[in-house]
Amino acid sequence: MPAPPVISIIIPTYNRPESLWECLEALTRLAYPSNSFEVIVVDDGSPQSLEKVIDPFSAQLNIRLFRQENAGPATARNNGARHARGTYLAFTDDDCLPAPDWLNQMAQQLKRTPDRLLGGKTINRLKHNRFSAASQFIVDIVYLHFNPNPDEARFFASNNMVVPTKIFNDIGRFSNGWRTSEDRELCDRWLWNGYKMYFVEGAVISHSHDLTFFSYCKQHFSYGKGAFHFHRIRNNRQSGTLAQEMKFHTNLKNWLLAPFARKEKKPVTLFFLLIVWQVANLMGFLWAACFERPIAQKEYSTKP
Repeated sequence: MPAPPVISIIIPTYNRPESLWECLEALTRLAYPSNSFEVIVVDDGSPQSLEKVIDPFSAQLNIRLFRQENAGPATARNNGARHARGTYLAFTDDDCLPAPDWLNQMAQQLKRTPDRLLGGKTINRLKHNRFSAASQFIVDIVYLHFNPNPDEARFFASNNMVVPTKIFNDIGRFSNGWRTSEDRELCDRWLWNGYKMYFVEGAVISHSHDLTFFSYCKQHFSYGKGAFHFHRIRNNRQSGTLAQEMKFHTNLKNWLLAPFARKEKKPVTLFFLLIVWQVANLMGFLWAACFERPIAQKEYSTKP
């Protein structure tokens, strides 16, 4: 049998040592040959050293730690990619627990479609946190909208993504400095360059993003700001329009009525939080449009 592809798992982290520990512990349980994957942790300027978190895993994992001044997860992922030795890069976050067969599921698809960007399924680990559950519900309905056909997927979040290293580097990596929407921009640029994506539903991670009402609002306000910059860049390179994306939001069946159609628990609460999501997202979009400096087009790779 041919050897499995060598994969570099890249984890950006900032000031969450307990979460990072759980993530690394989950990676020790991966049912993937230990000599076929490495783990690269990029500390995005945490106030405390992470060596005490990393060192206990050095006997079980081929793991390396790099540190940068705080610049956001996109820059951290890019820095991790620069040090990667794998043919493929697998991105996840420090608050995520990959399932034991996560890399196996990805590797099986890579054998069939070696040049595609792959994304997996994320599930909410914090079942009793209504705000975390609402955020995961949003991800689910967005995936349902953008990836109805696994073979023609259009968007994946960067906490569960695998890319061929060479193509990732060739098209310009993530957009440095972005705090949100860097995954949307990368996926759009990936497709614009003529490559394809595939949804691997069996590649599962559990997400433990503990949210309050305030942090829920702040998160989606930030996503709105990122959306403004994403749509501006997208419009400039003519890879899509805001009007096309608005079809998701204007069709209330896609999101507002979904809690009732899908018979979710506590649909009224979820209904309310979806309205909050849209309002926070819109306010963030308008804030960026009015007060933030647009990112220059020259900072992005152009289509060959």
